[in-house]
Amino acid sequence: MKKNKVLIQSSITYAIVIGCWILVQIMSSTGNMTSLMKGLLVPLCTYVILAVSLNLTVGILGELSLGHAGFMCVGAFSGAFLTKCLEGVIPSVGLRFFLALIAGASAAGIFGILIGIPVLRLKGDYLAIVTLAFGEIIKNLINVMYVGLDSRGFHFSIKDTASLGMDTAGVVIIKGAQGITGTPKASTFTIGVILVLITLIIVLNLIHSRAGRAIMSIRDNRIAAESIGINITKYKLMAFAISAALAGVAGVLYAHNLSTLAATPKNFGYNMSIMILVFVVLGGLGNIRGSMIAAVLLTMLPELLRGLNDYRMLIYAVVLIVMMLFNSSPKAIELRSVVMDKLKKNRKSAAKEAA
Repeated sequence: MKKNKVLIQSSITYAIVIGCWILVQIMSSTGNMTSLMKGLLVPLCTYVILAVSLNLTVGILGELSLGHAGFMCVGAFSGAFLTKCLEGVIPSVGLRFFLALIAGASAAGIFGILIGIPVLRLKGDYLAIVTLAFGEIIKNLINVMYVGLDSRGFHFSIKDTASLGMDTAGVVIIKGAQGITGTPKASTFTIGVILVLITLIIVLNLIHSRAGRAIMSIRDNRIAAESIGINITKYKLMAFAISAALAGVAGVLYAHNLSTLAATPKNFGYNMSIMILVFVVLGGLGNIRGSMIAAVLLTMLPELLRGLNDYRMLIYAVVLIVMMLFNSSPKAIELRSVVMDKLKKNRKSAAKEAA
């Protein structure tokens, strides 16, 4: 019975994503989709992946991480770097993008393991501060890095392009603060939806698996979980690494939607990590579907309110407060449970009358 309920809930989540894709295709084919909305489609998929993956760390594992933008940055630059390196070897943009996804997820996952081994020993605010520092370090390292490629191989420098010492046929791939230019725009809304579905399949199956139950037991009571033989380090590292790898996938999707990729504070800074955390908190800790909805609403809202230049940020703040109260207020939670109980009773009574 419980397995059937889990399967139904997961199927509803997948159906929501597929339904949104169908709706967008209908609106695009009938000409009801504005250019502004078309430009938001790929970023929406990116933020949904980021919100769902961070919820695995914050909501399911119960650890506060502020370095998610750093893992996204690692994935974005790893994927874009591979795409540029393979430009003369593999002509197919689609194949290069697929390889970039694997590279971005792998690089971010490896960084997740390397950071997670020492960091996950910390708790609460200390963990948040260290992960925040990681995100800032990654961003600043990329801003001073120059990487070139010629017939002799790769060249690295932290000064300028002239100090790379390449031959005349060499190509500079990473140009310090200018980042990577000329990345093909391989990201589409359809690919974004496929990646969202893959992310949901991974996260939802993990949550409802034996490993997921072990991770949630660590969140609820670490001492009790350890006393029954659960390997705390193993499961915490597993959740953290999977979350980081999925953030890397989102980074690759984000990078291939831009012609120029730069590690700016707006793209991969502290504010980006906070924004992703806001999606998770407003959607509900541990609530995967809520994270998706919050990411979509809070990404679209500022753009839809651009006509109200004087009031749009005020309306945005009011929506944030209302959503926070709706998801976190004890009275609101109690009211929702009462309403849901009434709906269940009405359904049961209707089913009995029909029978």
